Amino acid sequence: MVNMAKQLKRLYDGTCDVVEYEEYQRPNKSTGHREVVTMQDVPCRLSFSTINSTNPSDSASKVVQVVKLFVEPDVHIKAGSKIIVTQHGKSEEYCHSGMSTMHESHQEIVLDPFERWA
Repeated sequence: MVNMAKQLKRLYDGTCDVVEYEEYQRPNKSTGHREVVTMQDVPCRLSFSTINSTNPSDSASKVVQVVKLFVEPDVHIKAGSKIIVTQHGKSEEYCHSGMSTMHESHQEIVLDPFERWA
């Protein structure tokens, strides 16, 4: 499995920064919120796939794009984190939408476009 992990790592052609939104106490004792970068330049790869989604009440199927982030299995990204991925010279902001799919050699995280902090 180590060999597979090395092979997958060679495919990582991007990096990502992970940002969390934390609560803190201001000097006047009020509560504020701020963005905190928890990880920087984590090697990664984005994968895009398109699926047709149908709903019995819809007259036409919808095309939905699924974005997956591939990172090493020891990288811990909390659900709800903002993930800034830079790949092929372009940076995009996403959010971690749920549970990761863990493998011995890597993990897959489904991403949603980042809109705002909840």
